[in-house]
Amino acid sequence: MLEEDPKSIFTRWLEEHSSSVLKVARAYTLTRDECQDLAQEILLQAWRSLPKFQGKSSPATWFYRVALHTAMNWHRNDRLRRARQQPFLELEDRAINEPECAEQVQQREMVEQLYQAIQQLPKTDSALVLLYLEELSYREIAEVLGISESHVGVKLNRAKKALSTLMNGASDGT
Repeated sequence: MLEEDPKSIFTRWLEEHSSSVLKVARAYTLTRDECQDLAQEILLQAWRSLPKFQGKSSPATWFYRVALHTAMNWHRNDRLRRARQQPFLELEDRAINEPECAEQVQQREMVEQLYQAIQQLPKTDSALVLLYLEELSYREIAEVLGISESHVGVKLNRAKKALSTLMNGASDGT
C-alpha cells in the first residue's frame, strides 16, 4: 500500500489534517489539558494504524475515522497510562497567540458555546456534526461513520434541531 516512507506520509498528512485532530479532540473534552491528551492519543493511534491504510478512502477520511473512533473510546482508556505518556508531537491552536478585536472575541465565544452544545449531544451525533462543520459531503460523512448517505441526512437534521435547542437555551440563560 504505502510505497513512500511512512514517516514522510504521516508528517504530510498531519500537516494537512492537524486542525481536524484538534477539532475532534476539542469537541470530546472539557479542558485544554484533556484536549491535548486526546490529540496525542489520536496521533498515536493514527501512527499505529498507518500500516493498515489500504487506500480505500482518502487520507482525510481515514484521519477522521481514526480521530473519531479514538475520541469515542478515549474515556474508556486508563487515565494513569495517559498521564505517563510523553507528547508524540506538539500541536498548537494557532489562534491563541494572536491579538483579538471585539468581533473576534464575540466569534470565539460563539464557537465556544457551539462546542459546549456539541459536547452535550450523543457521541455519534457529535461526530456527525464535526464532520459536517468540516464541510465533508454526505458521502464522505457516511464513509467515515459507516452509515448510509440518507441516514446521514436524517441524523444531521435531528442533530441540527438538538443543537439549535441547546444554543438557544444557552443564549437565553446568559
